Amino acid sequence: MKGTGTDEAAVIQVLAPRTIAQRQHIKEAYKLSVGKELAEDLSSELSGTFRSVVLGLLMLAPVYDAYELENAMKGAGTEEAALIDILASRSNDEMNTINAFYKKKHDTSLEDAVCGDTSGMFQRVLVSLLTAGRDESDKVDEAQAVLDAKEIYEAGEARWGTDEVKFLTVLCVRNRNHLLRVFEEYQKISGRDIEDSIKREMSGCLEDVFLAIVKCLRNKPAFFAERLYKSMKGMGTTDTVLIRIMVARAEIDMLDIKAQFLKMYGKTLHSFIKGDTSGDYRNILLELCGGE
Repeated sequence: MKGTGTDEAAVIQVLAPRTIAQRQHIKEAYKLSVGKELAEDLSSELSGTFRSVVLGLLMLAPVYDAYELENAMKGAGTEEAALIDILASRSNDEMNTINAFYKKKHDTSLEDAVCGDTSGMFQRVLVSLLTAGRDESDKVDEAQAVLDAKEIYEAGEARWGTDEVKFLTVLCVRNRNHLLRVFEEYQKISGRDIEDSIKREMSGCLEDVFLAIVKCLRNKPAFFAERLYKSMKGMGTTDTVLIRIMVARAEIDMLDIKAQFLKMYGKTLHSFIKGDTSGDYRNILLELCGGE
C-alpha cells in the first residue's frame, strides 16, 4: 500500500488463501508493526466491490454476518434478501454469537433493529429465527410428524386463505430430521411438495423466507448454489449476494456449494464467476472459489 497506488495482487495473494483465524493474526501483526488498523488502511486504499470482499475477509464470521445484517437495514429501504439468507441458514450457536456481536456494537438488540425495519408475519418469522430456539436434536416423533404435516395442510392448501402462524410454528421450531419427515408426509397428504404449496399460498418476503428455511433444511449447499446462480444469471450481477455468500461460506461449505452448482446447472461456479466479473474483484472471488 506504500506510495501511490496499491498492489492489489499482493493483497489478494496474502488474504484470500488464508483462514479467518490466520487473518486475525495478520491484522494484529500489522497493527503491531505499523501502528495502524489494517482494515482502515485497506478501506482507504481500495474501492468498490473489491474493497467489500477484502474488508469482509478480515472479519470474524459472526461479525461479518452482523455487519451484513446492519447494512441490510441501513438507510431507507431494507435488503430483505440479506436478512433471509443469513437468518434462515445459521445454526443456533452461530445465531447467538451474531446477536451478541450486534448488541455489543450497537447497544441495541438485533431483534429491535429487525422489528424497526420489517413488519407483519415476515417480521414474526425473522424474530423467531433470530431467537435461535430451534430444536437441534435428531429425533423424529413419527406421530407428531404426521400431525405437523396435517396441520400445515389444513392451514394452507385445505382452506381459503392461509394461517401462516402454523407454518411458522412447525418450520421454525422443529428439528431438521423431523421436518424432512414432515415434508414427506405433507407430500402424501396434499399430493404436492411443500415448496410448491408455499409458492401457491404466500407471496413476497414471507414466501421467500419460508422457501429459504425449507431449502436450507433440505440441502444448505444447494440453497447457496441457487442463490449464487441467480445473482449472476441474466443481465447484470447482484454483487451484494455474490460477495456475501463467497465471503461467508468460503471456509464452511464452498466445496459442497461448488459440487451442487455443477450438478444443478451443468457449469462450474468458477466459470460463472469468471464470465460475470472482472479485474481484481474477479481475481479475489476466483481465489475464494478455488479451482474448477
